[in-house]
Amino acid sequence: VQLQASGGGLVQAGGSLRLSCAASGRTSSPYMLGWFRQAPGKEREFVAGISWSGAGSFIAVSVRGRFTISRDNAKNTVYLQMNVLKPEDTAAYFCAAKYYTGPYYYATASEPNEYVYWGQGTLVTVSS
Repeated sequence: VQLQASGGGLVQAGGSLRLSCAASGRTSSPYMLGWFRQAPGKEREFVAGISWSGAGSFIAVSVRGRFTISRDNAKNTVYLQMNVLKPEDTAAYFCAAKYYTGPYYYATASEPNEYVYWGQGTLVTVSS
């Protein structure tokens, strides 16, 4: 699967952005998808993950209550809605995917090395 992240930009603190991750290629095979971010000089950080059906999702504690993840498989797109943005949310945001290997499609993953396919980053800058 190929992934294309978009929707980043410059926003004031307290504002909102919605990131999109569009998938192409072998999108009919079930895959989980995660969002990660990486600020300059910092390690890549898990933000949110979602299962194939969307019924399973996991949001990092650092953004819980402000960010939500959703997906529309008909459009092969996963969204990251980011509200009440803070300067510390400034980072490059990446989406990543992993095909399921078993019969169940409800799991999500939060470690970067669990994902196989990565999109390019989209930059989010939050000004104070």
